[in-house]
Amino acid sequence: MASTTEQTVVENEVEQIGLLNGVEDFYEGITVEIEEHMDSHVFVPLLRASISKWKNQGKRGVWIKLPIEFSNLVHHIVQEGFRYHHAEADYLMLVRWLPNTPDTLPVNASHRVGIGAFILNKKRQVLVVQEKSGGFKGTGVWKLPTGVVNEGEDICEAAVREVKEETGIDAEFMEILAFRQSHRSFFSKSDLFFVCMLRPNSFEIHKQDSEVEAAQWMEMEEYVNQPYNKEHKLFQYVAEICELKSQGGYVGFSAISTATDSDQNTYLYFNGSDFTKI
Repeated sequence: MASTTEQTVVENEVEQIGLLNGVEDFYEGITVEIEEHMDSHVFVPLLRASISKWKNQGKRGVWIKLPIEFSNLVHHIVQEGFRYHHAEADYLMLVRWLPNTPDTLPVNASHRVGIGAFILNKKRQVLVVQEKSGGFKGTGVWKLPTGVVNEGEDICEAAVREVKEETGIDAEFMEILAFRQSHRSFFSKSDLFFVCMLRPNSFEIHKQDSEVEAAQWMEMEEYVNQPYNKEHKLFQYVAEICELKSQGGYVGFSAISTATDSDQNTYLYFNGSDFTKI
């Protein structure tokens, strides 16, 4: 996709030789993937000629996906008016708005998604952990197992995975009980945190030594009444929601698969207690 095409085109009566191959999107934009090494003295004229053509065609945005092994071109692309959009482990995405109008290109992903897992055993004890690092290190606070949802991972699957990793407990997702949005969090991104209820399928704890200081089944009242929960409104609300759920007085959001045979599996989360079609 991003080598050169040996052809001659006329752009504004100026002959240009060679263009970058780009793929058009649904929004009148162009995406270029650099797939082979090019020296800057070869690449820059190709980029300039391509930009000239795309402007004349009325294209709006140009995206350049640059693998890390071709980072020698970063400076030159920026010099041609591109800006950073986002970076992953193996590539950098740069973008440029072409028209003389306000830039309406979508910004990079704004949120990180996390989960907390509420799990009760048959004795009405809640699964809790103490963390080895982070803000809770050395505080003695017992909290729900938590973690971050990976790219391409569903919330319900992440909750099950994190519980298994931190405590060794096998569980199945039941409901989302609540969620919180906060801002200026990890690298200044906003944060979505989902409190999920899971049903345990095993009960013997095998804690994750690298991240978890301790893990146990704790009496529900003891968990709710921790001083930390009483002093921090967010944790107090979460604890009280969990307690109410343990008493059968709260209905959360279930995960319903919405995928067809040809789709990647996706879920709709909603309160299905009065929805007779489920």
